[in-house]
Amino acid sequence: MPHATASWLVDNTALSFSQIAEFCGLHILEVQAIADDTAGSKLTGRDPVRAHELTMDEIEKGQADPDYVLKMSKGPEQVRRTKGPRYTPVSKRQDKPDGIAWIIRNHPEISDGAIGKLIGTTRTTIGAIRDRSHWNIGNITPKDPVTLGLCSQRELDALVAKAAKAAGIEAPVDTTLDSDRESLIEELRAERIETARLAEMAERGELPAPKPLFEDPFKR
Repeated sequence: MPHATASWLVDNTALSFSQIAEFCGLHILEVQAIADDTAGSKLTGRDPVRAHELTMDEIEKGQADPDYVLKMSKGPEQVRRTKGPRYTPVSKRQDKPDGIAWIIRNHPEISDGAIGKLIGTTRTTIGAIRDRSHWNIGNITPKDPVTLGLCSQRELDALVAKAAKAAGIEAPVDTTLDSDRESLIEELRAERIETARLAEMAERGELPAPKPLFEDPFKR
């Protein structure tokens, strides 16, 4: 599945188009089309790391040297599980830079490695966005990765708390619901007092007769 593999490599690595084309056995223009989403159909990326065809070490070698030719894994290396970046659906891959930019802007204490694991991208991509050398930096708008569907709120909160603890700073606490919580407590307390008062009146037979639900229009 060369086209699906190329789609994953374009989305998750900083390898050159020529390197990807060489590894997947495609023409460089085909890889360019996949990168620009101008291919005939949308492709679901196929992770060559999970398929034990490529290791992250091999990918990093290729990212460090544009002339490096990727080598497919063989033998015992194929059964080793690697910690590749999280897979993100093709439909959301264009949202990754926006999510990365949001984290960099709002939580600078989070390391590039942690961002890469959360979003499913490489340190090279994160570094390019951080120093504004990314090829599409002019169109990148910071957006909450949870809203974009790149991660869950629980995952993001856990990462923020862990990074804050490591950096020796106090993790942010959401206080937006404090006032609502206090109001609710007051309402419940008032209801409890009123219920007790009515119960005491009922015991003493002092409750007024209930009003009818409907008034008879012909009653004078």
